[in-house]
Parts: sequence; structure tokens; C-alpha cells
Amino acid sequence: MSDTREQIRRVALELFAEQGYEKTSLREIAERLDVTKAALYYHFKSKEAIVTSLFEELEAGVDKILTWAEERPMTPDARQEIIRRYAELLRGPGGDVMRFMAENGPAIRDLKAGNDARERFIRLAGILSDKNAPLPDQLRARLSIFSLHMSVFLMRDLSITDDERHDAALQVALDLVDRSLSE
Repeated sequence: MSDTREQIRRVALELFAEQGYEKTSLREIAERLDVTKAALYYHFKSKEAIVTSLFEELEAGVDKILTWAEERPMTPDARQEIIRRYAELLRGPGGDVMRFMAENGPAIRDLKAGNDARERFIRLAGILSDKNAPLPDQLRARLSIFSLHMSVFLMRDLSITDDERHDAALQVALDLVDRSLSE
């Protein structure tokens, strides 16, 4: 991906976080980048195209995890490895996309990229969850993913580093997966 496209994506995410997806225009993104709207339009035809490109990167990472997971039996070690891989995906730009989803839920509800991402999260949750386990255990397994998502924005008020936040969320997610199998 070109540096210009990456800059556009980064600035768009910043503006979406500051003012919301609906209230951010391509003109504002171009102004923040100090480029013309035509230059921005060369790379992305719409805000939805920017969002789609952000989600595509996250979805590709989730697809790799799904492929890895579907090729092996779901042992406790495999479930923990899924959580570790997914947590690592969220450590980088994936975490920014999660924050975007949480802060702009109503706006992205109708975007295909948001729906595709939600479907992947549900598939991932389904792989982690033993369908024969009691419902509370199935919920614990599924909450392991949600705990990683929630940490991205629920812990911003704490005076901790991103690494500390990430490590705490990973520990909670791993604990939830373990408990979903041991009860």
C-alpha cells in the first residue's frame, strides 16, 4: 500500500474518532492532509471506500486465523493460540478499526465492510465455542473475543500503555477461554 493511501487512512481514522464518520467529509480529510480533494479522490472515491480498505486489512488477518483454526482440532491449546493470534492482530491497526466500529456503530451498520467484519467475528467466536458445552461456557468462549475488542476503547481512561492494556486484555481473554473448557 502506498504511503499516501496509508496517510489518508490514518487521517480519516483520526477525524472519524474526533467527529464521527457521518460528520466527517472527504473535504475535511483532504484539508487535514493538505492536499486537494481531487488528489484524495484519486486514491479513494468515497469515505466508504476508505473504511472498506481499513476493514479489508483486518478481515485478511481474521481470515488467516480462521484458515489456521479450521485446519486443526479445537484443543485447549488451539483455542488459546487463536486468542493470541487475534490479540496480536488487534495490537496494530486492527485495534484502530475496532475503536472505529465501537465509536461509529450506527454509521457503519449499513456498510458492507462492517457487516462482513461482524460475520467473521461470529465465525471466529463459533470456532472458539464448543457447541455441546453449557451455554455459560459457550458465552465465556465468545466473550474472550469481545474482551479484546472492548479493551481497545474501555481502558483509554487509565494511565497505562497500549502494551499494558493489550497484555491485560489478552490475559482476560485467555482466562475466559480456559474457563469455557473447564466447567
